[in-house]
This record gives sequence, C-alpha cells and structure tokens, in this order.
Amino acid sequence: MTEFIYRTEEIKPEEIENFFVETKRDREIIEKLHSRSPVILVGSRGVGKSFLFKMANIGMSKNFKDKKVFPVYLTFRASSLIHTNDPMQFHNWMMSRICNELVRALSKSGLLTIVPSSLSVLAGGVYELDSPEKSNIESIAKSFEESWKNPDKDIDTRKLPTTDEFLDAIEDLCNDLDISRIVVFIDEAAHVFVPEQQRQFFTLFRDLRSPYISCNAAVYPGVTVYGDTFQPMHDASIINLHRDIMDDDYVGNMKEMVLKQISDSNIVSTISKRGENFSILAYAASGNPRHLLKTVSMSNNFDSNSINKVIREYYRTEIWSEHSKLAEKFQGHQPLIDWGRKFLESAVLPEIQSKNSHSLEESSKETSCFFWIHRNAPQSIKEALRLLEYTGVVKENSSGIKATRSQIGTRYSVNIGNLLSLESSPSTVALLVVKSLALGKMTEYGENHKEYSSLISELPSFEEPKMSDMLIHQLSKSVWFLDLTDWQKQTLISLNLLTIGDILRAPETKLLEAYQVGNVRARRMKNAAMSAVYEYLSG
Repeated sequence: MTEFIYRTEEIKPEEIENFFVETKRDREIIEKLHSRSPVILVGSRGVGKSFLFKMANIGMSKNFKDKKVFPVYLTFRASSLIHTNDPMQFHNWMMSRICNELVRALSKSGLLTIVPSSLSVLAGGVYELDSPEKSNIESIAKSFEESWKNPDKDIDTRKLPTTDEFLDAIEDLCNDLDISRIVVFIDEAAHVFVPEQQRQFFTLFRDLRSPYISCNAAVYPGVTVYGDTFQPMHDASIINLHRDIMDDDYVGNMKEMVLKQISDSNIVSTISKRGENFSILAYAASGNPRHLLKTVSMSNNFDSNSINKVIREYYRTEIWSEHSKLAEKFQGHQPLIDWGRKFLESAVLPEIQSKNSHSLEESSKETSCFFWIHRNAPQSIKEALRLLEYTGVVKENSSGIKATRSQIGTRYSVNIGNLLSLESSPSTVALLVVKSLALGKMTEYGENHKEYSSLISELPSFEEPKMSDMLIHQLSKSVWFLDLTDWQKQTLISLNLLTIGDILRAPETKLLEAYQVGNVRARRMKNAAMSAVYEYLSG
C-alpha cells in the first residue's frame, strides 16, 4: 500500500501545490487569508489548516510583483519545549520567532539588495547577508527552544524589540523595500494546552496590527483560551474549517486528495472499481483528510469485509485512544475527558444509531448524526464537549438552535465513522444513513438531563502541573505513543531512538544510519517524527 503523507510539514514547499484539491470553500478561505483583516482559522487535527496556510502563502508570493503584499509563514509548534524562569518567556520567544522568520523570508526573497537599517531592529543587531553566523534574534529563539534541557538557565533578551519598536521597524522596512504590507501566517499558534501561553499569544496577535502588518493564526477548536484582552469577533475574523459531507462534490474532492498521493495504477483501479466502498471511507472521515488517508492505507482490497474491519478498528479504537491520551497528559482535565467519552459511547452514539435504524425501516427514512445541548447545561458539560471537538469526535454545527418547546441550544454532529463503528456491518447501512441525513432530526439533551449527573455541575478545580515536570515525564514516553507508521517506529527503535526525548536530541544524520534510508527519506522521516513529537507534546 502507498506510504501516505499525513502532515503538511512533511511536504516540500515546492511540492505543496501538487497535492492541492481546490474546493469552493477552500478558495474562499484562501482569499480571506489574503485580505487585510486578521484571521483565526479553527479546525481539528488533520483537517488541513497548515495546508491552506501554505497555499495562501504561495499565492501571495506569486502575486507579490503586482500586489506588493509580502507573506511570512512560521509555526509555533516548538512552544511545548519552552521552560525557563522568565514570566514573559512565551512572549519573548514569540517575538524572536516572528522577527527571525521575517528576516529569513526577506533574505530568501531577493528583496535585500541593500540591507535597510530598520532590519537591524528585527535581527537584534547588524545584519549581514549570507553570513554563516546566527543573528542575535535567531540565537534567542533557539535558546528558548532548547530551554527544556536546562530550565534554570537565564536567557538574555535585551536585543529583542518591544512591540512598538517592532511596528516602527516594519513600517520603515515596507517603505524602504516597496512593500505594501506584510502578512504573517502563524501555524499551530495556540494549541499548546497552557492557558497562560495562549493568553500571551492572543495579546501579541492583537497588538501586531497596523497598516503595514497583520497576522493570521491557525488554532484548534475547543481548547483555545483567548484571554480578556482579545475579543474574537472584533479583533479577527473567525473561520471554521470543515468539509461538509452533505455537499454534492464532497466524495469527489476527498477522492482526488487520495489519488494525488497514489502512483500505483493497480490501487487507483481498485478504488475506481469499488467506488461505493471508497465513498463509505470518505464519509466516515467526516471531512478530515488525515482520517481518510489512514483508513485507506489500512484497507487491503476495498471489499466490504475490509471496509467493515477498518471502520470498526479505527473509529471504535484508535480515535478514542487519541482522546483518552489527553487525560494522561492533563490529569486535571481527566474527569471531563473520561466523561465526554462515556457520554458519546454509552449515550449519544447508541441513541442516534437506534433512531437511524428505526428511521430506515420507516417511509420517511430521515437519519441523523446530530445531537443538541441546552444552552443552560452545566458548564462542565460544555467543557467536556469542547475537548471532544479538539479531538474531532464531535463538531459544533450551529448555535442558537431551537429544539422541542422552543428551547435554545447548540447542535453538534458526531463523526460519521464513530457512528458507523457501532454497526455489525457498517458497509451495509453507511450510504443509507449519510444520504438521508436531516438537520432537524437531532437527539436532545436538556439543561438538567440525567446523563449529566455523573459529572459535577461546575468545572473541576485543579492546579495546573508544573510544565517542566510534565515535559520531563512526556519525554520519557516510548516512540510507540507517536502518530507514526509502524515501519517508522521500528526504524527509530533500530537506531536506539527509544523515547520521545531521544528523537529531540538526535541529529538528523542519525537517521541516515538506518538500512535503506537515503537523504530524502531520512529528511522526510525526521520531519514526520518531529511533527509527531510536537503534536503529541502539545496535547
């Protein structure tokens, strides 16, 4: 079976466009990312936030000569490793990362035929083109990212610009280099499950706005803490990234995404011949390309038995395993995480499945993947659902929805794959269920529903664990905890890279020692391993 690429970070920048399957919704999002208004792009893991950010970045780069809008792409995925005694460590690291990536992008663009004096503010001192030495700013960023090795070591941040100095330097740069404005794409911006870091991020995000610069950020649903100084609806446009399985071109688009990664004509032919079974996997993924790629890779010949086995294994076991891992990392949230899983597995999913079975036997044949929660439901219930959104098991469909007796609440949809996994033969009923979905047919849970009784009505009180202690614990975990293929894990183990910490400490050349791993595959595998590490550490 084809070795699929699950993460955008594993794709070379020049190859990104080769994997792009444009939909109307994707194009609308990209155009919005090109606008002056700051954008917060919200989506669960694997739905394609990073990919759209990079496509928007590529589009801006191509149109720079005409529009003079300069894009800068960077990721905050290394934020899990920042552990110093500096109370402003996250703010300082963010500023150093933004400055450094902006300088690097300008240097690569060819715009710096001369070096404007304003660039020294962003570089933390005199900047020389083609110098092999790191700039002061780059050294500061690197020091923060390696602070997990020595948390007590002080990092000198005197060369960092203040926010006002940064904005003044940006204005001068734009004037000196004939740039209309700069757009910064901050990927994996605030998904580290540390509220204080998130609050610092959104404060900086709000402040880095002028006629000469704006920011776009990608975040996860459910766990993002905006803080008191940032108002989501006023300080940015909030866009939820999802692919609606009820769209007419949904299966075709998802199929094209898969085919762009398959070079084996036999597999392409098999998918074509067993189109209905492929459609079942596409619907089960509920718009998440990563889920689809993984389940396609697990399918042998796309016959019904294979499809049934994959859906039961992946959506009944693997997805829930990922959700439960949150409790291992964030023990204070364990009651919410465990209750949310129990609520879905023992109440919501069986109830929806039962109603669908009855509906398919009736003449109306309306089915559902929806449930509704009263707006006055206990706060702890809402928090548990937010964590389910983060994992991607549920998705908020619409708020302010009227239910029975004109009660107001929020409608959610469950992952189709999780719903189908309850069936003895998912392939038999999958298309019947999906083709008959009706928004108005939803299971309702009122403000005092009996299912809430096992969870206290208020968010459980807990103290956030010391981040350094938590990181040390996570770094000792086996590589088997990572979202990698079995072959990748076995290769890492063969190189004596047994733990997550071992991967972080290993030089890239270490992977070249593996049998049949050349330079290109070693780089890709290193990127995959590091992406999996950062994703795991961030929750």
